[in-house]
Amino acid sequence: MLFRFTKFWVALGLLLAMWGLGTVRRSDPHAWVRPIGSRPGPVRILQFYASVGSITAGQKALLCYGVENARSVRISPMLPGVYPTVSRCVEILPEHTTHYMIMAEGYDGQVATRSFTLAVQAVPVSPEILNYAEAADLGGRCGPAASGDSGDLSGVI
Repeated sequence: MLFRFTKFWVALGLLLAMWGLGTVRRSDPHAWVRPIGSRPGPVRILQFYASVGSITAGQKALLCYGVENARSVRISPMLPGVYPTVSRCVEILPEHTTHYMIMAEGYDGQVATRSFTLAVQAVPVSPEILNYAEAADLGGRCGPAASGDSGDLSGVI
């Protein structure tokens, strides 16, 4: 009679063993394998800077970064073509003063961040544009009548 339910008890034992193994947690459930040749250690941001201190609107600059022991890298505001590397520069074209932030995540789950602000100056207005704008403010009238002269051209050769 004891052997009649043997299959049931074995199945129940295996089910409990599988459940027990499923509840055991690993030290890091999202562990990544470190690439061959990389040095062990925490994630580090080696460099993060712009090629210039400030620019004029419409000008381009280089944003350079470098990370060590990182499995992922993000730069905010979002830039295309960003990936973990020791040294890389990407071209940026900010329209206004912008605060850039880099976030690198290591293989151990640790995160390193760094940031800087790139000042963008307004485009300087040339004197010719100002003179044109002043003429437009006079209702499009140019010449002696616009400047308050009587318009008498009798002395002109």
